[in-house]
Amino acid sequence: MALQNTEAYFRAAAAILAMQPGSSEPDMSAALLKRHYGLTGSIATLSSEVERTVEVNLSEGRRLILKTSTRPEAVDSFRFQAAAIAGLQGAAGFAAPEVLRTNTGALMFEQEGVCGYLQTRIEGIPLHQAMPTPDLLFRTGIALARLHLTLDLVSVPAADRPVLWHIGCWSRLTTELEQYLPCRKIADGVRVAMGEYVEFVEPQISNVAWQVTHNDPSPFNVMVTGQGMGFIDFGDGCWGPRIQDLAIAASHVVKDPTLPLGGAEHLIAGYASVTTLSALEARLLVGLMRARQSALILVNYWRSHLFPADAQYIKKNVARAEHGLSILTPLGVTSGEAAVRAAMSSFQP
Repeated sequence: MALQNTEAYFRAAAAILAMQPGSSEPDMSAALLKRHYGLTGSIATLSSEVERTVEVNLSEGRRLILKTSTRPEAVDSFRFQAAAIAGLQGAAGFAAPEVLRTNTGALMFEQEGVCGYLQTRIEGIPLHQAMPTPDLLFRTGIALARLHLTLDLVSVPAADRPVLWHIGCWSRLTTELEQYLPCRKIADGVRVAMGEYVEFVEPQISNVAWQVTHNDPSPFNVMVTGQGMGFIDFGDGCWGPRIQDLAIAASHVVKDPTLPLGGAEHLIAGYASVTTLSALEARLLVGLMRARQSALILVNYWRSHLFPADAQYIKKNVARAEHGLSILTPLGVTSGEAAVRAAMSSFQP
């Protein structure tokens, strides 16, 4: 698949995130659960930016997650998510949910304008609530690399559907969304990072390895479990550069201004201990990290403007991205590559 950087792709992807969050829809979760799975249980609504997501507690103690939507574009999203998660079952080296099949044996249901799927809930704590020790970050990098090895073998539908977080949209984000940034300092940092992406990274990104990716392994979607590191919420998953997932995960753990990569060194080292980065991937990684931080800042300030009542949830990662971007800004292409290579060569938490 080619880089999805067309105007039509961008407009379709932006339109999806410009819609009111799915929690505003009538809650039909209990009826859908009974109709399509023959199950009943107590239901609690969870935070979600697009579809309706609820936790289901069954009487025998199992905890499940049901995702539903009445939006037409959700069909492709759920088809992708359910197939990707199903393809991970039985894999080693990381934890992932399992998809429960419907009464008819399907991975998801579509009926009378409603679609959805049911999955198990991973037991553990999100990475953002854990102490980010070097060892934990190293193990996160290892798990992400093993996730990639498995996803590379998975065949999924709708991997090219419109997703605003796809890098094909990034060259348009600054022009379209900069007006929503709160101050000049933030806007200047974002503009520089996105300018570097367009000038240096984007022209070369088609030359690195592409595959099915998670596309949002943030600390809210990475879990610390008794079975190792786990991954949830594949809603932004798509066909993209493999290194993009590493850039996303690493960009979220840039916190320590005394280290060249702010502490992301440990996560990168863990990843590289399983999958060695190519010379071009090592050269592009820091630019991708900065661009992802900038994309997160742009998209979430825009969506907070659209949905002020949900701003706290929408902006949950923004402060982290702003701080991380300030740490990475002094790195040039050469010094950024040197820092990545130093991390790759360490292979130690």
